[in-house]
Parts: sequence; structure tokens; C-alpha cells
Amino acid sequence: MSRIGRTPVPIPSGVNVDVRGNLVQVKGPKGTLSERLPAPIEISVANGEIRLDRPDDKKTNRALHGLARALVANMVKGVTDQFSKELEIQGVGYRAEAKGKKLILNVGYSHPIEMTIPDDLKVSVDRNVIVKIEGASRQRVGQFASDIRSVRPPEPYKGKGIRYLGEQIRRKVGKAGAAGGTA
Repeated sequence: MSRIGRTPVPIPSGVNVDVRGNLVQVKGPKGTLSERLPAPIEISVANGEIRLDRPDDKKTNRALHGLARALVANMVKGVTDQFSKELEIQGVGYRAEAKGKKLILNVGYSHPIEMTIPDDLKVSVDRNVIVKIEGASRQRVGQFASDIRSVRPPEPYKGKGIRYLGEQIRRKVGKAGAAGGTA
């Protein structure tokens, strides 16, 4: 059984944690994040660490305990070292471009796809085929990366599309062809 919820979250120097009821606000050098944690979980800040406690050992409270601890740990990590995801675009003529607060994707459709970049995220494009997304919130970074990938997911026959950097796509064998057909 996991005991993640019982592990205290250390607070690095330069990070301020403010707890009001079940609302936690974390301020650091890379930004400010706030999250409303599940009601039965009690949060306390003391001795340079955040402790989370659950009222009893019911199954739902145990699950919420681990969830709340993971959310707080991700908030602390996000305001000190930002989270990042990288996407790779594969396909002839497929490319991306970041212009201001827009990400423009040319991925085989008859028109370019324009996506608005959220204010709390930073997107950069390297060599027109590597898209890097950075931000303090792990959830926002992952969701925007997923939204970009969903524009043109990699297809299994040629492997063309948008994939996470390092993602392996299971390739399928195409048709065998008309070898030796009868006339």
C-alpha cells in the first residue's frame, strides 16, 4: 500500500506557502499557484515542511490523502523548477511556428491550425519540428501538450503526426499488394 500522503513536502528557500482552510497558495521564483484541496484532508505548515493528515482510514480518504500530497508537491516543484514537455512533429512538410501568443501548426490539412497559447505557459519551437512547452503548473503543461498532439496524432502506418519526444509508435504493416494476381 502506498504511503505517499504521509511523507511531508519540504519547502525550499524562496518559496512561500499560505494555507487558508483547504486552499493552498504557493509563491516562488517561477510563479504563483493555488489549489483547493479535498475537504477531509488537513494541511499544516511547520518547520519548513508541509504536512497533510487524513481524519480516518476509509478508502476514499486514503486516496484523497495521496492525491492532495501529490498536488502540493507538484505546486512546490513547479514554482521552483518549471515543468516542461516536448513534442516532435514528423511528416514531409509538417512544421510549427510560434508567433506571439499563437502557435501555428502546418500538419497536412488544407489550412494552418492556430492555437492560442495560455498566458501562464511559454512555448518555443526548435528547428520547426520540436515544440517545447514550459510552465509552473504540471496540469496546464500536460493538458496543452495533449491538445497540440490531438491536432494530428501519429498514425500507425507511416508514423506521421505529432508525438511526445521519445514516444514509440507501434507500426502496422500495410497491404501486401497484388503480387501474382490472376487475370
